[in-house]
Amino acid sequence: MSTAIKLVISLLLCFGAAAIGGFATANSLSDWYINLQKPSFNPPNWVFGPVWSLLYTFMAIALWKVWSLAPSTERNLAISWFFIQLILNTIWSFLFFYFQWPLGAFVEIIILWIAILMTSIKFYSLVPWTIWLLIPYLLWVSFAAFLNATIAWLNL
Repeated sequence: MSTAIKLVISLLLCFGAAAIGGFATANSLSDWYINLQKPSFNPPNWVFGPVWSLLYTFMAIALWKVWSLAPSTERNLAISWFFIQLILNTIWSFLFFYFQWPLGAFVEIIILWIAILMTSIKFYSLVPWTIWLLIPYLLWVSFAAFLNATIAWLNL
């Protein structure tokens, strides 16, 4: 398979996960989420789309670079961690928005954070510069976890 096809597939996988998460999110934005108590540092809703679009693009490029390496146990393990974190990323949207369960979403986002960290470490060991694509994702999810915890606390 050519590297160009791997790049397209990587982008489709990441933005496919985004679309599934978007489905879970869309139904709650107009009513449930709008009525939640949120902290003063909660970004405006328009920020999330551009930020996540950039992060999913970075994730796809990192996946593509690692996937383009010769097959090996280390490469396959790194890709496995990538898919674990991508699935957890999607599940978070369902827990928080679709099921309207901020506390459960907070527990899950901590597990997601660990999976992103593991993915970052594994990718760094294979293609060191991919860390620069994954650090913004880890930082954003760190902020999202704090925001999630605060929203859960304010809405007990």
